[in-house]
Amino acid sequence: MPWTSMNRIYAKPSNTSGGEGVASAPTSNARVALTAAADTGGRFELSDHGYGKSCVKLLHVYRDGEHHAIREYEVSTELKLTSESPYVIGDNKDVVATDSQKNTVYLLAKKHGIKTPEEFGAVVVNHFLYMYKQVGEAKCRVVEYPWERLQAGAPHNHAFIFSPTATRWCEVSQVRHDAVVVKSGLSGLRVLKTTQSAFVDFVQDEYTTLADAAERIFSTVVEAEWTYDNMRNPDFDNAWLTVKDAILDKFAGPPDTGVYSPSVQHTLYQAEKTVLEKVSEITWIKMTMPNKHYLNIDMSKFPTNVTKGDPRHHIYQPVDKPAGLIYAQLRRRPKSHL
Repeated sequence: MPWTSMNRIYAKPSNTSGGEGVASAPTSNARVALTAAADTGGRFELSDHGYGKSCVKLLHVYRDGEHHAIREYEVSTELKLTSESPYVIGDNKDVVATDSQKNTVYLLAKKHGIKTPEEFGAVVVNHFLYMYKQVGEAKCRVVEYPWERLQAGAPHNHAFIFSPTATRWCEVSQVRHDAVVVKSGLSGLRVLKTTQSAFVDFVQDEYTTLADAAERIFSTVVEAEWTYDNMRNPDFDNAWLTVKDAILDKFAGPPDTGVYSPSVQHTLYQAEKTVLEKVSEITWIKMTMPNKHYLNIDMSKFPTNVTKGDPRHHIYQPVDKPAGLIYAQLRRRPKSHL
């Protein structure tokens, strides 16, 4: 079943019940109450439910002669059944066991290969909706481990190095008869620069002890997530790299001069604006940048004979908590139809 981003899946009748040797609840119970509302006389309702398999680990190796490529993933699946009977009366006949979901991940990876996390996630959710008519919604979260090809004078054919600069992830979901929804993300991108950062002219009142900082260390751990509007032919790999490069560019600037940051908020906004300008398929992007403080240590308390030294040495105290937390979401404005 080839994947296309605009697929709308209509499940065919399946002979697979989903239960794997699990006895069903007595038929008499099923006649009494099939929903939480019916079971409780209308007092309660099952407002949300689902189940799945978390953290299915797999390594995909593509061997093209002497040249090999790898992608390592951690895949989590989640299904929402149209029936509440597994919860209300313990009837498992519609339950696709989580162990079967794990097996499905491996089998689909073997059958289709893995090009990107997003496309593989779409293959997984399409499969569950196509195979099991009792599934009303399917979700798949894919986290990619950051392997890079080893550079040994030249790119190595079959050796790789773990390079955890940032973690790539995606969440793919689909409700039956609706289009696939893809959210991609980046996490754990820790950056630091030693100059070209300030924070001044903020509110000063009776609650304020923080002084203006015309020069400070700027460090943060960036988290970002975004969704796609045009799903016809997105380049997921390019989009992810564009987001990462935009963050680094607006944070650091040119290598010789850098770029001035008057606040975390401004740097965050500039990165988001660059992403929307460069990747037309992205509908909105949200970034979070918590402060990772490096505070000046007051050396004035010590006599000069113990503090005197090379003036190029500067010592700071890393402080993780408490920390400021800055975030924003930038989206495209809806086009006017007037």
